[in-house]
Amino acid sequence: MTFSVVGHCARTGAMGVAIASSSPAVAARCAWVRGGVGAVTTQNVTDPRLGPAMLDALAAGDDPDSVVAGVVAAQQEQVIAWRQLTVVDPTGRTAAWTGAEALGVHGQVVRDGVVVAGNLLTSPEVLDEAADAFDADPAAPLAARLVTGLSAALAAGGEAGPVHSAGLLIADADPVYTWPVTDLRVDWDDDPVGELQRLWQIWHPQEQAYRTRALQPDSSPSYGVPGDAR
Repeated sequence: MTFSVVGHCARTGAMGVAIASSSPAVAARCAWVRGGVGAVTTQNVTDPRLGPAMLDALAAGDDPDSVVAGVVAAQQEQVIAWRQLTVVDPTGRTAAWTGAEALGVHGQVVRDGVVVAGNLLTSPEVLDEAADAFDADPAAPLAARLVTGLSAALAAGGEAGPVHSAGLLIADADPVYTWPVTDLRVDWDDDPVGELQRLWQIWHPQEQAYRTRALQPDSSPSYGVPGDAR
């Protein structure tokens, strides 16, 4: 019930996820990022515990293939068969795994710097369209490339049914930003990918200001609201 684009920016080192689903609040369960560590998804019949487990393995020094192999090996075979996993690390290495019980038309496309995965799709071509769109403009901000990939997947057919939720998470290359520097969610909407694009356009000009407010509040810019006299 989900398709995702997980990518790395070779220019900035940032990593992130854009994800959409027919289920509500997909990003709350399926997308995980950590500054200086990586970006991952755990989808299909989702076990949210696998997201932090994969990030912990990346933080311990495992490469993406080893991360996926370790998580798969640690689960009971009849349970992990329902899962779909993707990983990207700070150098742009990627990996993915899809269990035998994945729903409907499913699959994954794994390239340097991007991995796309989905289930209950209209066709396997959805995944290639998303990866191609992500790769089309390497100079663009990572978040824009991820949302463009998600939009291309939707335009190519996306899921077999209507999509209702979407999310975008970005992790900085610098581990001082342990939190997602971008974390946007559309938990239920008739056009969640379009709404996610609108939210990104609002958020993008303010992103750096919020980073400064977190680390250097004494020199942070004004919020521009009544009562803020700076």
